[in-house]
Amino acid sequence: MGFWKSLFTGAETDTPPRDKDLSAKTLTEVSSQDRGAQIVFSTERDIDLYELEELCDAVGWARRPIRKVRKAIEHSFLVVTMWEVQGNRRRLIGFSRATSDHAFNATIWDVVVHPDYQGKGLGKTLMKQLIKKLRSEDISNVTLFADPHVVDFYRNLGFMPDPEGIKGMFWYPD
Repeated sequence: MGFWKSLFTGAETDTPPRDKDLSAKTLTEVSSQDRGAQIVFSTERDIDLYELEELCDAVGWARRPIRKVRKAIEHSFLVVTMWEVQGNRRRLIGFSRATSDHAFNATIWDVVVHPDYQGKGLGKTLMKQLIKKLRSEDISNVTLFADPHVVDFYRNLGFMPDPEGIKGMFWYPD
């Protein structure tokens, strides 16, 4: 529960945020092969949607219409992206977003980390950035939907199935 405790108690374990909600962690902490690069997190929504599509392709997600992706981002409560920055070059390596009622609840969607950066703690850090920002907005009920192959990842971050039983229901068009 250390992950969640740090979010609710305000304990800071990462580099403090910089201007415009940016925080950095040197890539050399993650991978010694790319010295001088940084991993930067941002809440800016000005994202090249084709670069996002390439990121989603890299993990095998089905393609979605760009106009709908743009609309989803525009209507999200929060977007947190993760970038590899080396000199003047930057590369989108992670993405996440949340919708919210702006008072009590938020739902996390579209968490993706490029396969080259998985297994290095960056997905956990991306989620921590997202939840930390939601908590700073006094959102206390955070939900998400997870594909079966990533349930353990979220469980290790403290997410659990609805403790009162499954309440969620879905409607799909015929």
